[in-house]
Amino acid sequence: MDFGVVLQTNPPAARTVQLAKLAEAHGFSHVWTFDSHLLWQEPYVIHSAILAETNHVTVGPFVTNPATRDWTVTASVFATLNEMYGNRTICGIGRGDSAVRVTNGKPTTMAELRESIHVIRELANSRAVEYKGATLQFPWSRGSRLDVWVAAYGPMALKLTGEVGDGFILQLADVDIAAWMIKTVKDAAAAAGRDPDSLAFCVAAPMYIGDDWPHMRDQCRWFGGMVGNHVADIVAKYGHHGAIPDALADYIEGRTGYDYNTHGRAENDHVDFVPDEIVDRFCILGSASDHIAKLEQLRALGVTQFAGYLQHDNKEETLRVYGESVIPALQSHLTAKS
Repeated sequence: MDFGVVLQTNPPAARTVQLAKLAEAHGFSHVWTFDSHLLWQEPYVIHSAILAETNHVTVGPFVTNPATRDWTVTASVFATLNEMYGNRTICGIGRGDSAVRVTNGKPTTMAELRESIHVIRELANSRAVEYKGATLQFPWSRGSRLDVWVAAYGPMALKLTGEVGDGFILQLADVDIAAWMIKTVKDAAAAAGRDPDSLAFCVAAPMYIGDDWPHMRDQCRWFGGMVGNHVADIVAKYGHHGAIPDALADYIEGRTGYDYNTHGRAENDHVDFVPDEIVDRFCILGSASDHIAKLEQLRALGVTQFAGYLQHDNKEETLRVYGESVIPALQSHLTAKS
């Protein structure tokens, strides 16, 4: 299992770069950042600084979308960073949440998401692609490589992920829900004639090392609110039961609204509808042994990367314990099994 860290690009940007460097020092292989250019600083500028000041980590958005940038611009960013820093980028993409909703926009359609994945991946892999009636290729790009991982919750998005994604991003760490969604993606991949085991499976959730459970829960309750935005869309389209596990849908019954001004922040003041049980199920909290135990369960489901959100007040200590205890434990387990 690989390990990533998910950062918000809050000012000062130097702080984001500092945390990225610390994550690399503690053995994390990936550094991801939010991509909402109005709520936080522009991520790709900061990605360049992170890549310049690190040696090995792979860097990318968690996640971008097809709506806020022309797809050729997105592809050009990745191809340029790869030329500068040696193929150390990755693209997480979804239909669009905070980046589009703050301007009263809506998530893109599945068709738009599918097409954008194709265009971005082909161009960023130094290949030609048909786009808006023209055949395009970056004449300056040679040997660029980019994988595109798709963030999904609903049935249609999960199906699309299995059909075209290089990886699947699941933004919650509930073991039962993860099992259902990973199977759905793998089944879709197999039905499309793809090898399901060729896909990467990334589970992402807040990670907090500590022993004060009420405090940890309050610091990470925002995550249930964020996930609730996506769940609410699915329930509105498919109904409360049947399309997704009941455990994922039940808790949003008390949801009355959402303010993106505190999106993804521990001080989010409108997520009281998220119960402690959901925080515990969706996040990874507690001691190093608590984290290791849950990560072992996720690894057994086929999860190939855990990406931990650091939107809380214990960033450095969490990174340290992961570097000294959690990551070595998972790597030692894999070595012993191999």
